[in-house]
Amino acid sequence: MCNDEHAQHAMDRRGLFVTGAAAALTLGTVSFAHAAPNSDAQTGQSDGQTEVVRGTLPPGSPDFVYLPVEVPRGVREIHVAYTYERPAVPAGTQGNALDIGIFDERGTELGGEGFRGWSGGARTEFFIRADEATPGYIPGPVRAGTWSIALGPYTVSPQGLAYEVTITLRYGAPGRTSKPVYPPERAKGRGRAWYRGDCHLHSWYSDGKRTPAEIAALARGAGLDFINSSEHNTHAAHRAWEGQWGDDLLVLTGEEVTTRNGHVVALGTDPGTFIDWRYRARDNRFGHFAREIRRSGGLVVPAHPHATCIGCNWKFGFGEADAVEVWNGAYTPDDEVSLQSWDNTLVASVRSGKRWTPAMGNSDAHRHPDPVGTPQTVVLADELSREAILDGIRAGRSYVAESSAVSLSFSAAGGRGRHAGIGERLRVDADDPVTVRLEVSGAPNCSARIVTDQGVLHTAALPASGTGTVEWGTTASYAAYVRAEVRHAPVVPGLPGPLAAFTNPVFLGS
Repeated sequence: MCNDEHAQHAMDRRGLFVTGAAAALTLGTVSFAHAAPNSDAQTGQSDGQTEVVRGTLPPGSPDFVYLPVEVPRGVREIHVAYTYERPAVPAGTQGNALDIGIFDERGTELGGEGFRGWSGGARTEFFIRADEATPGYIPGPVRAGTWSIALGPYTVSPQGLAYEVTITLRYGAPGRTSKPVYPPERAKGRGRAWYRGDCHLHSWYSDGKRTPAEIAALARGAGLDFINSSEHNTHAAHRAWEGQWGDDLLVLTGEEVTTRNGHVVALGTDPGTFIDWRYRARDNRFGHFAREIRRSGGLVVPAHPHATCIGCNWKFGFGEADAVEVWNGAYTPDDEVSLQSWDNTLVASVRSGKRWTPAMGNSDAHRHPDPVGTPQTVVLADELSREAILDGIRAGRSYVAESSAVSLSFSAAGGRGRHAGIGERLRVDADDPVTVRLEVSGAPNCSARIVTDQGVLHTAALPASGTGTVEWGTTASYAAYVRAEVRHAPVVPGLPGPLAAFTNPVFLGS
């Protein structure tokens, strides 16, 4: 048993370093015997060896604390368990929350190859073997060298964060690591069509409670054509979808990159791609990893940018964003703030002539009763493939609906047969008449709104059946863009009702 003295003075500057990312602290190394204990004659396996590390992290600790573990040869499994104290704190004061993960002998370098798994605060223990690992962790050989248990003091109480980490090495012949089977990049689809998807979902491979099989079944039940695997800070689930895809369901792979200054969905990255998260906005590293997402074929999508949970509010700016998640889960006031903030960026793009950022919506479903596909992004794509779906989202050829029951058609038409749909530009002269048309189905007792760079310029109640058409006339000089919203009746008098659906814009003018 080892009682790590470094942990008792955790902020000793000799152990503190900055790597161009968040500050981190390295504790004293845990060492094991360099020879395996006597093993069972029949199985070739031993009970293993255990060391325990205890310490206390004070308020203001670095974002990441690394506990090095010297792993000798002959180890077939590493098992880690941890606990920490949760003392009572006054109302309004943050208590203790401690995340955990691990890096192998290849090191903890930011963006390096050493990452072997992360469970955040969702688990109290994990193991890694060549043939299997705890969900959220990457199976593979337990090679000799210095491994690093990563502790993430998310919040620390005024009393400090007292922790205990138990490391067990089990010896014996290593198992065989199977080659991962990843989802195909194309499903049968319906040719050029509108496809429905939910790109922000969590299984038990991070802090969700559902299996990939359960999520796939719920996705089909919600009328979805595609989903995206987006576990917090790990790509371990990419190999977990075997048998869940089909002609009717495209499974994309990605990650929810969960930093201390906001979350970003890496959408549709190459299978097996890991995107690092160990930095804050002040570290000036996000641009590098946003480019890593795009180099791996994915999209950069800031998630729930105005969420109120600690570390969830987006602080990296939107210069690197390919799209933004405006609507996350059940519609709440922070979604309304995100919607209005996004609309402001449309005005800025018109003024500057720079690229605009499309909006999307996802469920962020974790567990029962979180509904998968509420909301969902409906994308016009040439086929049901990774490339075509991502192209549609990137171009803004999409709208967001609360369920598969809601369908929209939105367009603008000018003279001489000119026509533009969602995400496109209607090229007309400034004073040419423009007719905006919205067709809605599946939205009973809702109202439709036409929104421009001036704000809401037209509102109409939909028939009780929820199916109806709204038309409105304008010019490019009066409206730089038009977009549509479908809303339920207000819950709070004087405030707009929750969204049932909304579209990306149609821009007007040459």
